[in-house]
Order: sequence, then structure tokens, then C-alpha cells
Amino acid sequence: MILVDAGPLLAILDRADQHHSVCAQALRDAKEPLATIWPPLTEAFYLLSALPNGAEALWDLLSRDRLSILPLDSEDLPRIRELMQKYGDLPMDLADAALIRVAEREGTRKIFTVDKKHFSIYRLHDKVRPTLLP
Repeated sequence: MILVDAGPLLAILDRADQHHSVCAQALRDAKEPLATIWPPLTEAFYLLSALPNGAEALWDLLSRDRLSILPLDSEDLPRIRELMQKYGDLPMDLADAALIRVAEREGTRKIFTVDKKHFSIYRLHDKVRPTLLP
């Protein structure tokens, strides 16, 4: 499974985005299922609201079952909080912390993000560097 951050969702759906080409190609090349969680999805909907039909394009992506939505629940909150405190100097936002938590929980290392600056610093289970796409 590949976990998807907000940035690639925006880049894939906005042809004017600087990361559009590389993210669209990474999406075409992806063999594994793609999944996200509500915090980065919420960010993507907010950022796409500035584009004509941006939110509708994201709804279409979700409805084609190309991108699934994984749950977050109260059992995830302590680790999300711990991660936000640990990386507070960056600072780590809720969406990033939740993605790292879900990667740990689901046993995946692959994260599709354009935020290389932060995700190259984060570690899964405090030791393992996530594999960043594209």
C-alpha cells in the first residue's frame, strides 16, 4: 500500500502545479493500492476549492476506487500526539503525524508526498525512514 499526502492530490488534479507531471506519472506507475486518511484529504479539498471543479475532480478520484480512505480512531491519537511533540521544532502538522502513524499501523513504508523536506526527517517507529514517492 502507498499512503498519499495532500500535495500529490493537488498536483495530480491541477495541471498548473509545479509537481503535476512527476506526480501524474507516479500515479500511473503505482502498482500498489493507494490510500489516504481524512487529515490530508481535508487539506486537499481545501486547497482544491480555489480551482474550478477542483473538489469535484477529487470526488471523482475517490469514486473511481483509485484512492481508498483508511480509518483513524482514538487508539491512534496518543501516537499522533507523540509524533507532533517529537517533531514540534519543524513543526509537524496533524496530517503528517497521522500519515506516519497509519504507515506504522498498517506496516507500510511508502508515502506519496511532495513534502520531501519534512518527510525525509520523519521516522517510522523512531528508526525506519519512510520510502518517499515520487
